[in-house]
Amino acid sequence: MKLHELRDNEGATRKKKRVGRGPGSGKGKTAGRGIKGQKSRSGVAINGYEGGQMPLYQRLPKRGFNKPNRKKYAVMNLGLIQKFIEAGKLDASAEINEDALVASGLVRRKLDGIRILAKGEITSKVTLTVTGASKAAVEAVEKAGGSLNVASASAAASE
Repeated sequence: MKLHELRDNEGATRKKKRVGRGPGSGKGKTAGRGIKGQKSRSGVAINGYEGGQMPLYQRLPKRGFNKPNRKKYAVMNLGLIQKFIEAGKLDASAEINEDALVASGLVRRKLDGIRILAKGEITSKVTLTVTGASKAAVEAVEKAGGSLNVASASAAASE
């Protein structure tokens, strides 16, 4: 087989329907769009419109609620903290607080605070002070001989 012998399979392609090419074509004059109205004009796509039938997005029940004053925490895993300590970007002997985490480049910004989760392993003895932490994270740090202080425990409890 040569390059010039390449062809699509028989019936794989169909000729384009040429609309608006006279009455003999069966799609002449208005080109199958009917007469007048928004949908007969070019450049109109009415999104979600179902021809007067109640659209799907209105037929489905409304669910849930978005809390307007919800807190958004920067989430951090213990494994990453350990990695940064080993790389020398964090000092395990000093207290590691939220400002130190931001300065090391581990977290981009604090948002409403930093929350520590227990993914990964921590082997260094560290003193962490953050806004929030999971129970498993607190246990993992204490098991390694360190301590994890949740700074604003009263604020988190009042939510």
